[in-house]
Amino acid sequence: MEIEGRRRSTNFEDRGRGGGGGGGGVPLQALSSVVRFLGFKGTLIAGAVVAAGYFLLPSGIKQQLFGALAGQGNGQGAQGAGSVCQASASNGKACDFSRVVLGSTEDVWRVKFQNGELPGYGTVPGAYREPTLVVFAEGVSTGGCGNATSAVGPFYCPADRKLYIDPGFYDVMERRLKAPGDFAQAYVIAHEVGHHIQNLIGSTRIELDGETKNQTSVRVELQADCFAGVWGHTARSSLAIDDTDLKEAVTAAHAIGDDALGHSDADDYTHGSSTQRIRWFRTGFQSGDPRKCDTFAVKSYAQL
Repeated sequence: MEIEGRRRSTNFEDRGRGGGGGGGGVPLQALSSVVRFLGFKGTLIAGAVVAAGYFLLPSGIKQQLFGALAGQGNGQGAQGAGSVCQASASNGKACDFSRVVLGSTEDVWRVKFQNGELPGYGTVPGAYREPTLVVFAEGVSTGGCGNATSAVGPFYCPADRKLYIDPGFYDVMERRLKAPGDFAQAYVIAHEVGHHIQNLIGSTRIELDGETKNQTSVRVELQADCFAGVWGHTARSSLAIDDTDLKEAVTAAHAIGDDALGHSDADDYTHGSSTQRIRWFRTGFQSGDPRKCDTFAVKSYAQL
């Protein structure tokens, strides 16, 4: 990827360290391991080293969790101490990179919305409404989804239409998830923007008869993966995205598949298998058409 001279988004907030995170939270660097990320409305499963293996916390850390935490303070603008972006050279680089990627997603989705190139779910979204990216360290207070710590990982809050990320998570991707590279990092942001797209077009409110909540969650996550691919396809020339970048994204998609993270029972899947996540990302990347990302149009869950 090439970001030199590219536009930086102005929809960006630096909340500092521990800004409204309910007592500061747990520093991301202190976690023993992070084994899952990119979940809808804030899903992330954290792991801690226990004896010879990992003890995985239960899944389902979604909007319900944030709603339960909302009583602990959900002010929109709580500012932490100092600046996250100025805390270190690596943070500064991550912040700048994130603003470039966010700016690129704005350019891509503005046109897609203008041209009506979207799956239809009975909602007319109108012009694209850009989300804001919030960077923080240790803890953060959202505008409607409660408080969260860095352990939650990157997430999207539909209530305030903001993406939240601790820049240190990019290091976790490389060291813990074995998913290095700038395009793998861009995939994180593009996936969360994908959840914002879903919020605008109404796909997150779909309930399918005969399917469990986990199965519906898989459809949501795979669609966000596909939307991330659509962005990659459309931004390919402007950001000089090449085959090496694509490989980085595929590696990341594989690393966060439910099966790759140790879930042996498909009934427990909430995000999809590695194969599914790669396939839907590639669907978006190869076509560049959001309408090809209609995971809810696939009649049989087994065919996703």
